[in-house]
Amino acid sequence: MRLLIGILIFIGHSVNAKTWQVNTVNALYQSIKKASAGDTILISKGMYKIHTIIINKPLVIIGRDFPVLDGQFKGEILTIQASGTQVRGIEFQNVGETSSIDWAGVKVLEAENVVVENNRFRNCYFGVYLSACTKSRVSDNRIVGQPKEEQTTGNGIHAWKCDSILIENNSVEGHRDGIYFEFVTNSLIRNNFSTLNIRYGLHFMFSHNNTYEFNQFVKNGAGVAVMYTRHVTMKNNIFRDNWGGAAYGILLKDISDSHIEHNQFLSNTVGIYMEGCSRTTFLQNEFSKNGIAMRIQANCDDNRIKTNNFMANTFDIATNGNSVYNEVAHNYWDKYEGYDLNRDGTGDIAYRPVSLFSTLIERVPQAMMLLRSFTATLLDKIEKIIPSLTPENLKDEKPAMKPIKMASFKTSVHSITA
Repeated sequence: MRLLIGILIFIGHSVNAKTWQVNTVNALYQSIKKASAGDTILISKGMYKIHTIIINKPLVIIGRDFPVLDGQFKGEILTIQASGTQVRGIEFQNVGETSSIDWAGVKVLEAENVVVENNRFRNCYFGVYLSACTKSRVSDNRIVGQPKEEQTTGNGIHAWKCDSILIENNSVEGHRDGIYFEFVTNSLIRNNFSTLNIRYGLHFMFSHNNTYEFNQFVKNGAGVAVMYTRHVTMKNNIFRDNWGGAAYGILLKDISDSHIEHNQFLSNTVGIYMEGCSRTTFLQNEFSKNGIAMRIQANCDDNRIKTNNFMANTFDIATNGNSVYNEVAHNYWDKYEGYDLNRDGTGDIAYRPVSLFSTLIERVPQAMMLLRSFTATLLDKIEKIIPSLTPENLKDEKPAMKPIKMASFKTSVHSITA
């Protein structure tokens, strides 16, 4: 009986819903003012110079051939305050900048079941801004900014105090942070491409029980940062070409009870930087051509680093402590020079991934000028024969003799300017 009543109500709304055809700025304002909940606003192709349109009832707003809503740098463009609103097929441009208000192309405030899909954002202070939202989706958008200083550039997709949201198939570039989460829970970031952002391709803090998968974070100022978070899962992501004095594939700070699996860390200054991390598993990741594959600070403990591939990195692991209490096992190290007499695929002697030269650099950074010199090679050879300065308990007792086969994966979203 309840199901029948629900169907009848839905049919009633569908029958009564009206479509408003819009081709001028005045018609756009008037149709939004006069429309009833559930109506559709269909915007024709063209240029609409406007700012601060407030949606306070659930509407479906659709653009035909990507009409341009131009904020003229005067403020925000679209502010959504109604649950169930949908926005599709529109190009938003020229959002104003201010240090006191986070103006955005589309801002959603305290609403649920909102969809922002297949839109374009150009030169917006913030692209899409979600505040206190639940069960909403931001997907298939192309967001391109014109970065200036970090303090005067907003984020591409920004979420604050949200729950159960989906960020999917977006391309973001040219912002402060490509995707930013703070106090966001039970959400999914999937198949996004984030590149050429001033600071981080992805930045989230105090955001628990979230999953990040099949994303690409490429050539961002400082890579990706994950801070003050527990129960995070990051799988099948690519972290590539994040170079700089303070750049990482991913920075993990005060992370616990999390899972980092089957990611690729390619050509970063540091693949993974860990500080204050506990009870986190690193499984079947590929570290290739990084300056340092993993930098594990001494305040990290009870982490598991297993069945990963370390290939062509300048240093495999670096640390600033003499005692490191983490499990390192069954990884492949291309620098391993041990043997396998019983041919079981596992090295017969342990591998110590922390070289004496990397330990020296931690204490005297200027020693980097000796990299690849005879002196550096001699130091590491001596340390292998008589270990003394590298951490005694940071070693792989059973290193793999051959690279571990990883299941292939692809991401399908690419940069809009690529």
